[in-house]
Amino acid sequence: MKNDISHGMVALLAGASGLIVASLYYAQTLAGPISAATGLSPEAAGLIVTLTQAGYALGLLFVVPLGDLLENRKLIFSALLFAAVALAAAASSHSATQFLAASLAIGLGSVAAQVLVPFAAHLSQEATRGQTVGKVVSGLLLGIMLARPAASLIAEYAGWRVVFGAASVMVALLAFVLRAKLPERAPQAPMPYPRLLGSLWHLFKTTPVLRRRAAYHAGLFGAFSMFWTVVPLMLEGQYFHLSQAGIALFALVGMAGAIASPIAGKLADKGYTLPATAAALVLGVLGFALPLWAPQSRILALGLLVLASIVLDMGVAANLVLGQRALFALGAEVRSRLNGIYFALFFAGGAIGSASGAWMLANYGWRAALLTGMAFPSAALLYWVTEALAARSALPRVSAAR
Repeated sequence: MKNDISHGMVALLAGASGLIVASLYYAQTLAGPISAATGLSPEAAGLIVTLTQAGYALGLLFVVPLGDLLENRKLIFSALLFAAVALAAAASSHSATQFLAASLAIGLGSVAAQVLVPFAAHLSQEATRGQTVGKVVSGLLLGIMLARPAASLIAEYAGWRVVFGAASVMVALLAFVLRAKLPERAPQAPMPYPRLLGSLWHLFKTTPVLRRRAAYHAGLFGAFSMFWTVVPLMLEGQYFHLSQAGIALFALVGMAGAIASPIAGKLADKGYTLPATAAALVLGVLGFALPLWAPQSRILALGLLVLASIVLDMGVAANLVLGQRALFALGAEVRSRLNGIYFALFFAGGAIGSASGAWMLANYGWRAALLTGMAFPSAALLYWVTEALAARSALPRVSAAR
């Protein structure tokens, strides 16, 4: 039996995942100053985030599967150096074309994080794999949650170029640290790249667990993306009237939700994935139900939003771990491809959530946006009921067979 992954290695992988994925989110709160500096029109400012996410989606489909073909440490090192160069190009941009091209490249290189998570699963023993994945995903989620407030605060005092310049240096340093610290991991019996890509559709078609877990998390991630699209708009509006620093503090408090990741990992290791999934989806619904109660007190209303952000983030963090734990149990030879398909599918849910949230808020108001957000995890919860009923009906057959 192989030795289990060390605590130091788990901490390194968690921190690295968070730092890498943070690069996707720095620009979300900086679209205004970036547009002004690069000459991007207000109508096209959304492309800053859209192209970063598009690059990430492309990387999930075309780069992450290489984890089942190439030696993983070299793949991670190369992707991180590419991301560091892209971040430096963004920092030095003086035209919209250069910044948008850099945004696409940042997304493409940042998929190194999704090679690290299967790497952590590979280094873990079966009995502790869920806990390990949970801890690494906690780091990834903390990176997502910290990126926005950190970018806002740094940009307020030093300018947005410092955000991307500092990120470039940190990612480059991380590339060399991981090359020195990670063990080699060469996939067994790798297949040619064209055949590898062709296998993605086959895996999706023939892996019910993948389809189901992707649907669950598309619902939750759609709600998550909608929440963090519409809530900052409300916080800076006339009712709450928070500054960028205030919004940054709000986002920092929401990080408490990341504590659910290791808890979910332990539950998955003990065989409680099905009920834990229901709990995560219910938390997603509650995250939008709480703000629907609109108290007269501005402070109480803000407190409800803070609680809602923590509850929603807990649901998203837990369900992400539960999904990856289920997928990584299917076999080491397909882990990278399964992870890439999984993330690509639920990121599509996130894109739909962001777009529909902003549209509903602009056209129908705050309550309509909250109800729309609640619909995403509610639909996923209804789909979960079909799995629960199928599991329940299978119990008598198992008992009879015994």
